[in-house]
Amino acid sequence: MASLLVVRGANIGTHYLIRETKQKLGRDNQCDIHLDDTETSRTHAEIEFVDNQYHLRDLGSSNGTFANGQRITSKTLVDGDRIQIGKQLMLFRLTFRPFGPEDNDVDIVHNPSNDASQIVGRVEIDKQLLEQTDDWTAHIHSERASSLAKSHWEIMYRTSLAVSRTLDIDQLLHQILELIFQWVQCDRGCIMLNDLDTGELRPSCRRNRGTNVSSNRMSISKTILDYVVKHEEGVLTSDATDDERWNPSASISAGGIREAICVPLKGRYGSVGIIYIDTSISIGQYANKPDRVFTEEHLKMLVAIGHQAALAIEDTNYYQSMVQTERLAAMGQTIATLSHHIKNIVQGLRGGGYLIDQGIQAGDLNVIQNGWRICERNQERIETFVMDMLTMSKDRKPNRTVVDLRNVLGDVVDLMSIRAKDKSIQLTWDRPETCMPLMLDGEAIHRAVLNLVGNAIDACADKTDGRVEVALTESSDQVHIHVRDNGVGIASQDLGRIFSMFESNKGNRGTGLGLPVSLKIAREHGGTIEVRSEVGEGTEFEFSLPIKPNQAPKAIESVPTIPG
Repeated sequence: MASLLVVRGANIGTHYLIRETKQKLGRDNQCDIHLDDTETSRTHAEIEFVDNQYHLRDLGSSNGTFANGQRITSKTLVDGDRIQIGKQLMLFRLTFRPFGPEDNDVDIVHNPSNDASQIVGRVEIDKQLLEQTDDWTAHIHSERASSLAKSHWEIMYRTSLAVSRTLDIDQLLHQILELIFQWVQCDRGCIMLNDLDTGELRPSCRRNRGTNVSSNRMSISKTILDYVVKHEEGVLTSDATDDERWNPSASISAGGIREAICVPLKGRYGSVGIIYIDTSISIGQYANKPDRVFTEEHLKMLVAIGHQAALAIEDTNYYQSMVQTERLAAMGQTIATLSHHIKNIVQGLRGGGYLIDQGIQAGDLNVIQNGWRICERNQERIETFVMDMLTMSKDRKPNRTVVDLRNVLGDVVDLMSIRAKDKSIQLTWDRPETCMPLMLDGEAIHRAVLNLVGNAIDACADKTDGRVEVALTESSDQVHIHVRDNGVGIASQDLGRIFSMFESNKGNRGTGLGLPVSLKIAREHGGTIEVRSEVGEGTEFEFSLPIKPNQAPKAIESVPTIPG
């Protein structure tokens, strides 16, 4: 099963699984992959699995669908493609595992019993070699290059291209081994990374070539690993050649002639792990052709690949750390904001409780009633706050039933009439004569409109002739709920922020969740909320809903406004 990883946008870090069927992507809540982004069309694109391949198609979107920076109408996806829809940049990944045994079938052997391997080649990982590696990538098309150097440059170019197209460590390591197996005739390969807590090498990825291996489990000599890590050298070993630099008791395998290459993954800031590959040939084959399978050139190439891989691993770790930091920062900001509003509510409850206590001691019923009214208001604030947080916490599909929208709005007006009367504000409801039955989540729509009417009443709190009007109109394919007030209005520079969480102009009286909750409910129903406002004159919110649940209204801009 494939997946899309969001690497930029509101849902950064989110994985969407791509099933082997047809899936739609868009802003409509009915889409298989819901992208809550005003620059995304309601039904923007689709991904279909046909003939063992995933195909991306644009569905006539307003802003287009992009793959690897190019606008497309259709494209057959390959692993690592970068897909941009609206403000969301996503990485397409194929999560196949053609690597035989499990990755953790690797043993680090401390004291092998049949040790005969010796170093037959080594390469020091110095600055000059790393600069040469970078030079291979940068000058791939140089006409002066020898045939072998050109081969190295091509390998490094393809390696650099492959490792730069994924931000997932697991996928990255498998790609590295896949490339190595394409270029080197090895039988087994393993990548080990440094444990972030202990610093010890841990097997992270493993691959076999077919069934040409003596055992499903893989044994690697700790002596080799310690030597490579300590000296920061890539080594080529064989158990058929003597070498004075290697202790004859160090071995990686018994049976046949075993050759191995082990190189460090050395990046900008140090080593992050090792790459190990090996191969074996029978004694008879070696006797007929006593040539080594691995050469010094293979060793140098693997060192270069290891350097490119280490840079990619460092970048991926940095990116994941940044995502985690952003999440923690957002969590901290949310907790701080929630704590602020909870503190205000608690202070209100304490004030009301203090008056009730004083009234009881003095036997004054009026003081008790005043205190209880304060407690009631703060209990209402708690309920509103909790319900808003539950609404914003996750995507949900509306629980649709046949609802007369007039009755929903009538209940909102009845509920808010006492609050409007307490503030000396005139609240009117222009109720249509004909019934308006729609398939809606009546409770959710009630909550969304309640927030709009409550905001309108608060906006008129300082007006001597405050007015709030609620109206319901109908067009060919939509119904429109209008909430108008003659309050303080909203400055043009603030219009773009009013639907953001925790943005409030009410000071301690507001949580900054009412409008985001209303907009979320509207979008879950396939609708929109648009706003027109003038400072000192008032504000109008227009809550539009499609008459048919699957009917998409017109797309809105990033700052929703009513023309005129």
